[in-house]
Amino acid sequence: MVWIRLSYAYSMYATLNLCPTVRCTISSPLGLLVAEAHEQAIVRLDFLDKTKSSAPTNDVESPLLVNLREELERYFNGEAVSYETPLEPEGTPFQHAVWNALREIPYGETCSYAQIAHAIGRPTACRAVAQANSRNPISILIPCHRVIGADGNLTGYASGLDRKRWLLDLERGQKSLAP
Repeated sequence: MVWIRLSYAYSMYATLNLCPTVRCTISSPLGLLVAEAHEQAIVRLDFLDKTKSSAPTNDVESPLLVNLREELERYFNGEAVSYETPLEPEGTPFQHAVWNALREIPYGETCSYAQIAHAIGRPTACRAVAQANSRNPISILIPCHRVIGADGNLTGYASGLDRKRWLLDLERGQKSLAP
C-alpha cells in the first residue's frame, strides 16, 4: 500500500513564479518519495534520501497529489500505468526533449542513451542525453530508469542501481519482495 502525507511549501519554482506549491511524502516499496506540485501539475518526484530537503510536516489535501498517489500505487502493484497526472518539470529545452523521449519508452522496455539521442535528432549527443537523464526531476513518471548502456548493462541511476534494477524487474513482472 502507498500512503501520502501532504504539506504546503514554497519551492524555488514557486518562489520565482509566485505560485504556491504542495509537497507530500509517499511511501513506496523502495523508500519514501517526495512529490511537489503547484495547482496544475507535478514539478518534482524524487526519493527522500536523494533530496536535500526534509519531509513535509503539515497534512493538507490536494486532488493532484491524491491522483499521483493512486497512479503510483497501481504502478507499484505491477500495473502498466498510463499517467494522467500533468507534469511540468523545470529544465532547458534540450532536457525537455530528452524527458519527452523518455516518456515514449514503453513500460517494461529499455533503450540506450544513443537511442534517445537519435530519437531527439541529436545522434552525437549521447553524453548530453545522459546528463539530462540524470537531472530528471520527476522520477518514475518520466522513466529515466528505463535507459541502459549500449551494451545492455545497467548504468547510472541517481537513486541507485538497486532501485533501478528493482523498477525494471517490477515492469518485467519479475519483482522481488525487497529492493
